[in-house]
Amino acid sequence: MFTDASLERLAPFGFKAGKGGTHAARTMMLPELRRLLEVTRGETDRTAYRAAVVEANALDKPTVKARKLTLSHLAQLYALADDICLFRALRRLWDSDPAGQPVLALQLALARDTLLRASAAAVLDAKPGDPVTREGMESLLNDWSGGRLSPRSVKAIAQRVNGSWTQAGYLKGRVRKVRSVPTVTPANTAYALFQAWLTGRSGRRLYGSDWVRILGLPEDRLVELTQSAAERGILVFRRTGDVMEVRFPGYLTPAEEETRSEQA
Repeated sequence: MFTDASLERLAPFGFKAGKGGTHAARTMMLPELRRLLEVTRGETDRTAYRAAVVEANALDKPTVKARKLTLSHLAQLYALADDICLFRALRRLWDSDPAGQPVLALQLALARDTLLRASAAAVLDAKPGDPVTREGMESLLNDWSGGRLSPRSVKAIAQRVNGSWTQAGYLKGRVRKVRSVPTVTPANTAYALFQAWLTGRSGRRLYGSDWVRILGLPEDRLVELTQSAAERGILVFRRTGDVMEVRFPGYLTPAEEETRSEQA
């Protein structure tokens, strides 16, 4: 699942291709992201995120250097820029559904981190209760990299990606990780459908996207969650028999709308 070739053309929306990623150094940093979005609630200027992390030390880091490094990792993984629609959409949904925040963070992180995407099959293909070992993850990452990464790097990245999947609720356990079932909400469903829609899909085809597959739910349950999202005003959903229409009014700027139309 997920190919960088398909993501390169989606860069205007905030998707990132390439060979590296934040997980070369950190997990998806869910506690830091939650704290940052809490203290900057209502802000739309990217300088507000820098001011909160570096100047106000809202993330409680011991040195200025550590603050700047943390901000850099967060910006690499989540953009932290309201002119990037993937982040803007996450920010729009974040406070509306706190239970969905762990999976929301993962959904955006997957769009921007190649290393995390490379780990997805090991987790998403496992059934609830199945073990997901660090050794198995190391093997997958080593095969993916074609031996480009050193054994030490592979081991460290495997620990970090497993940590991120645990933060999001897809894995549980400290030493022995097993597949678990995350909390998936209407906000998560809306965000997954939005990501799929940005790739050019529409209607029922949205539900066959890898971005929706992340949620691990059957289509009938996803449709129920889509209806709930529509009732909350998160998106527009209409269904007549097997024909479905999903729209995202206000999610894109006019320039982004034009870009999507050209690519579609």
